[in-house]
Amino acid sequence: MRDAPFDLDRPADIASAATRAWHATYSSRFPAFLKCGHPSPERSLEKAGTPFPPESPTLGLSHLRFEAVLTAARLSGNVNDFALVAMLGLLGLRIFEACGANIGDLGEEHGHRVLRVRGKGGKVVLTPLPPAVQRAIERAVAGRPEGPILRTVRGTRMDRHAATRRLKRLAVDADVRLPRMHPHMLRHTFVTTMLDAGVDVRDVQIAARHADPRTTMRYDRARKNLDRHPNYILAAYVASGT
Repeated sequence: MRDAPFDLDRPADIASAATRAWHATYSSRFPAFLKCGHPSPERSLEKAGTPFPPESPTLGLSHLRFEAVLTAARLSGNVNDFALVAMLGLLGLRIFEACGANIGDLGEEHGHRVLRVRGKGGKVVLTPLPPAVQRAIERAVAGRPEGPILRTVRGTRMDRHAATRRLKRLAVDADVRLPRMHPHMLRHTFVTTMLDAGVDVRDVQIAARHADPRTTMRYDRARKNLDRHPNYILAAYVASGT
């Protein structure tokens, strides 16, 4: 069954109107789904008339803005900042996954440095660490043998609230002016930046651990990107006649 259009990094009491409407529609049509007798739950829901999830209400950062925040984090005097931004924006972790990561979750697999990530539903996956992310995490760990990777200035495990405060501070330092800044924006940026880089949607879906590719595309549609509009491809293809 497709992922519900719900931002897991937002409190339930501020769920968007679109989210509430989707859930209401799904609930009202669930009996029709049961009567469809189709082997595929998703296709049964489509047959029952359930609409697709709406576009993601969260927008990611542009490539340049993300680079600015990443640079501000790398230059920050707080060693956790670089690791936080790298884990969210370069690994695509959810905030609870990043904050829940421990030093003992770091390891090697087939020659790759990896992080053992505990995701939704307790599912554990191995995520490879690019060199930049390795450096960021090593700075945050600072030789400690155990404990959380991300910590607050008091030395306690970082939570989503502390992470949000750090990201807002970094956005100011990077001169990135936004109405709001929260951790899920960097996971969103992870998806849209990979799509901009030409990574196949299926590979992006796997990297983001989305059960349904439509969830991946929902992230992309929200920004109504004109840079990759197919009109440009068509015009270039027939350029000799124009």
